[in-house]
Amino acid sequence: DGGAAHFAAVVRAICARLPGATVEVLVPDFQNDPAAIDAVLESKPDIFNHNLETVERLQPAVRPQADYRRSLAVLRRAALAGARTKSGLMLGLGETDAELRAALRDLRAAGVALLTLGQYLAPSPAHHPVARFVPPEEFDRWRDEALALGFTCVASAPHVRSSYHAEELAAAGSAP
Repeated sequence: DGGAAHFAAVVRAICARLPGATVEVLVPDFQNDPAAIDAVLESKPDIFNHNLETVERLQPAVRPQADYRRSLAVLRRAALAGARTKSGLMLGLGETDAELRAALRDLRAAGVALLTLGQYLAPSPAHHPVARFVPPEEFDRWRDEALALGFTCVASAPHVRSSYHAEELAAAGSAP
């Protein structure tokens, strides 16, 4: 099940031990297996997070084990089940503005409400190289564009990562 039972068991254990805790799961795509996705959703995490990571054109180079459309399908399934959904994108991989706008639209169409945008940093020389370092004011512009598309909360800055202030994003994302 791609680890889905373990994710679900951990969510249930945390909620039983700390009923007031906010629980966010960052899950793989589970190969878009409905049973695996549903197993995690049935454990009732506060936020279901699966990162798209990059634009469609760059997926094969950056995430050869993943699939852009499959990731969107996972997020859509979670959103349709009523989960608060979150995803993240890394900037500076060589994406164009048009491609990034398309990815943001795709995420919203999949029902994603919470978004993180951060600077890509290559973990090693063997990884995809950094194409450019995105200036902070550009991250501000992308945050504004994402909010205009209907995301309820967006963390967008060079040092933002998927887990960036997760609890604050969760609280902001639940505001009307």
